[in-house]
Amino acid sequence: MKIKNFINGEFLFPEADRWIDNYNPAIGEMYGQIPNSSKEDVEKAVEAASVAFPKWSNTTIETRSQILSKIAQLIQDRLPELAAAESKDNGKPLKLAKSIDIPRAAANFQFFANAISQFSSESHESTGLNAINFTLRHPIGVVGCISPWNLPLYLFTWKIAPAIAAGNCVVAKPSEVTPMTAYLLGEICNEAGLPRGVLNIVHGLGTTTGQAIIEHPYIKAISFTGGTTTGAHIARVAAPMFKKLSLELGGKNPNIIFEDCDYEEMLQTTVRSSFANQGQICLCGSRIFVEATIYEKFKVDFIQKVKQLKVGHPLDGNTNIGALVSKSHLQKVESYIKIAEDEGGKILCGGLEVTIEGFENGYYLEPTVIEVQNNSCRINQEEVFGPVVTIMPFTTEKEALRLANDVKYGLSATLWTNNLNRTMEFSQKLQTGIVWVNTWMLRDLRTPFGGAKESGVGREGGFEALRFFTEPKNICIKYN
Repeated sequence: MKIKNFINGEFLFPEADRWIDNYNPAIGEMYGQIPNSSKEDVEKAVEAASVAFPKWSNTTIETRSQILSKIAQLIQDRLPELAAAESKDNGKPLKLAKSIDIPRAAANFQFFANAISQFSSESHESTGLNAINFTLRHPIGVVGCISPWNLPLYLFTWKIAPAIAAGNCVVAKPSEVTPMTAYLLGEICNEAGLPRGVLNIVHGLGTTTGQAIIEHPYIKAISFTGGTTTGAHIARVAAPMFKKLSLELGGKNPNIIFEDCDYEEMLQTTVRSSFANQGQICLCGSRIFVEATIYEKFKVDFIQKVKQLKVGHPLDGNTNIGALVSKSHLQKVESYIKIAEDEGGKILCGGLEVTIEGFENGYYLEPTVIEVQNNSCRINQEEVFGPVVTIMPFTTEKEALRLANDVKYGLSATLWTNNLNRTMEFSQKLQTGIVWVNTWMLRDLRTPFGGAKESGVGREGGFEALRFFTEPKNICIKYN
């Protein structure tokens, strides 16, 4: 099967007839091809978006909201098909795609369908000066949205929905590794009655298609989720062009466990926060710090539960951990396990490839737990993005806080304690954009999402996303 670009409401072959092979990670075999779109393809998409923008930006909020709600409903209606496509593209368990990824994609559209109706202008009466100020928020124009492979439709829609809700037109590029659900989204948008050119989807590599998007002079804002190195490159290109930037980048998130936690709930959640989606979530708690008084007990109990996780084909209903997204990514994760061993880390469980009968060429890896002696080792400092976590003990609150903050990233942190004073102190002092206390991945779509330090620039979610995709204009009127 050859996937096509979605430009101006039509499915088109790439201008240069260049293609990229698309692999099913569960079996390690190619099952289709996608365009490696050129500057010419991006130019067509920008032109379509530019033509559509004047009318779409003046479309009533009620109409925009209705169309977004229709898209949300159609995603729900096609949930089995979309979940199957996501699982096949990404290697994640089908039950995960059905229960999390696709419902969240629908929720993204429905949330912003509602949020845009509540997104209001501001006014300020300048008392004593006989003046009133009011601030309007206008859509930017044509914006670029570039999403990653780990949560393909989930994060693709997380960008597109607020952009078009706010009245912008979009040129979007999904990951070349997981293109299928983005392709199907084009069909859904046409069925929902989204006007031609409001959303344009171009497939291809970051170095070609992505580069053409970020450097195009008519694309006024870039929303990107992916690796920190790529984010830095985008900033170098886009910042001198004065584009607005929202960069959601890497993470090396601490999971801090104190003795006074609700132990069983912590243990169950920590297994999930370590290995959900094969550990391929930027919010996974990959560095586990445990108070010394319960460290040995935790180590035994945690490893026992990790060993019970089933690595298997994504379509097997008993599978807990599916295939990693690609062979190259599997090799990268394995290289970090070797580096950890070379630096003195002790593998407590896992670390080996898994061969699934009948799917011997798939990209499977055991969930891996590594005991480390210090936080300066590479496995604790660099983003691995796979089913690999490290554990080490701490003795004092001060030490735990120092270890948690001692990385270049600052996306999220998880704290397990029932001490209110400790909760408040750590919530204040953890250098992250998100702090979960006695939970993980409990999301309210109204809240800001993003990281500190090298985990990114800007925030997504709720009104923060609508603010990003609009430009404020202040108007001051003096009267007698």
